[in-house]
Amino acid sequence: MTLRELSEKDVIQIQTGEKLGRIDDVIFDEGSAALQSVVLRGRSHFFGLMGYDEDLVIPWHSIKKIGVDAIMTDVETDPVRPGSRRRCQ
Repeated sequence: MTLRELSEKDVIQIQTGEKLGRIDDVIFDEGSAALQSVVLRGRSHFFGLMGYDEDLVIPWHSIKKIGVDAIMTDVETDPVRPGSRRRCQ
């Protein structure tokens, strides 16, 4: 599967059914080249003129299923927010 194919799928939180967004980027471990996390960019407000929400960084181990139309995750979406990215446990 390519990054483009991943980015065309909605990311859904399993417990709540909430649509979190779509994958915009990935983070790899430099030493092992293993996929560590996926990044969902923050949503824009009024075409970006009113700013953006923080990015959501989801650890790869929190991705539970990749289906035809959606990616299911059990990530908690209310984590501590360091810097400009929300990091999920």
